[in-house]
Amino acid sequence: MIIPARCVGIDVSKQYLDIFDAGLGVPERIANATQAITQIVARWRCDVLVVFEATGVYDLALREALSQAGIRFARINPARARDFARASGQLAKTDPIDARMLATFAQAMQPATEPAANPARNALARLAKRRDQLVLMRAQEKNRRSEADDRAIADRIGRLIEVLDSEIVQIEADIKVLIKTEPEISDDAQLMRSLPGVGPVACMQLITQMPELGKVGPKQVAALAGLAPFNVDSGAFRGKRKIAGGRKRVRDALYMAALNAVRRAEPFKSFYARLRQAGKPAKLALIAVARKMLTVLNAMMRDRKPYLQTNPT
Repeated sequence: MIIPARCVGIDVSKQYLDIFDAGLGVPERIANATQAITQIVARWRCDVLVVFEATGVYDLALREALSQAGIRFARINPARARDFARASGQLAKTDPIDARMLATFAQAMQPATEPAANPARNALARLAKRRDQLVLMRAQEKNRRSEADDRAIADRIGRLIEVLDSEIVQIEADIKVLIKTEPEISDDAQLMRSLPGVGPVACMQLITQMPELGKVGPKQVAALAGLAPFNVDSGAFRGKRKIAGGRKRVRDALYMAALNAVRRAEPFKSFYARLRQAGKPAKLALIAVARKMLTVLNAMMRDRKPYLQTNPT
């Protein structure tokens, strides 16, 4: 493992970036604007590791500037950063304190850095996120229509649902075009869709949210997706193993893929049946199938072979 010469922690807010450079030991605040970010990134070399909390669109300009400069950076879960601060005895919380804490986190933990940006995958991720938003809105409106006690209101809601239906159709068409026209994404999609149960939605979520597929081991990929059971033991006590953390949207997509697979595809159908016969609850058995599917997908992406080739039986 290469230890960087300098670690930089950045607390991101809508208007400002609070920066603490461990190499200089001096806090700094700049505007969260492209020009100011470009100027400060130009001062850093490629041996700098920058760590900041994931803040959605507020860290977009920072991510783009760091990627263009070839500087390694890690976006971490805010809960993980807060746990580190508490473990370090740092209870006070201000933006400059958080920046210093993130620099210390970088030095102590050496978090995994973000992979190189892929514009096509980023575009697909934005489309996938918007589709999820529209599908959620449609489900909410359908619930409201079913509860409406006024015919005129129900008709109004129905018209909005039609608009949402149309927009979802259009965005799904854009997703299909993007996947088809990008050779790398298209190849990945064909491999993933060869696995029974993996439909277009699950495939899209795996492409955008699991870039590690085929590049890490089965236990690590299961943990990333939140499908790895964790021990809860202390002394003679042996607690119930539970899955925790991970990427919820990926886990949800794989759960639905598992539902499809156990209904119509071997060997997942028989694997699920064996678990149920052994007394496992239905949901636990489906989670086990989802993890098995993810393990198979990981091997397929690693070997670049479709499912039928990898599993001729």
